[in-house]
Amino acid sequence: MSDTPDRDTAASGLEAISAGGDALIGMATLGKTAAALALVLVIIFAASAVLKRLQHRRQPAGGRLRVISATAVGPRERVVIVQVEERWLVLGVGGGQINKLHELAAPDHEAPSPPAGAGFEAGDSFATRFAKALKHNAGLKDRAGLGRDRS
Repeated sequence: MSDTPDRDTAASGLEAISAGGDALIGMATLGKTAAALALVLVIIFAASAVLKRLQHRRQPAGGRLRVISATAVGPRERVVIVQVEERWLVLGVGGGQINKLHELAAPDHEAPSPPAGAGFEAGDSFATRFAKALKHNAGLKDRAGLGRDRS
């Protein structure tokens, strides 16, 4: 009979250890679930921030207003060229106000002129211009015949 209380004590001790182990496993599972939830929330907030930035940069299709150029002239002041239909407006923006500085007709769409000194010609392909620019920047002479007229 003296063995019975010791066995009961040992059995209750084993039950306590196994119950504690189950509690630890349950807490680990809860921690993993909380971490996964936090990761999903971070991904959602990051995706929403990226989408907001992309939507601000996108111009509406068929819009009649287009920003051509802008430059800062002070910490909060800018000069902006805006195209409205066939007119360009030069605007001064700053201090909570916008002032029209000048108005002019929008120029025809022309290809930008190539940089001076690179030897570009109007009919050059991209590959020819790229090769000429590389040679010009490297200080090499036109030995491959890329400067010749190919017509």
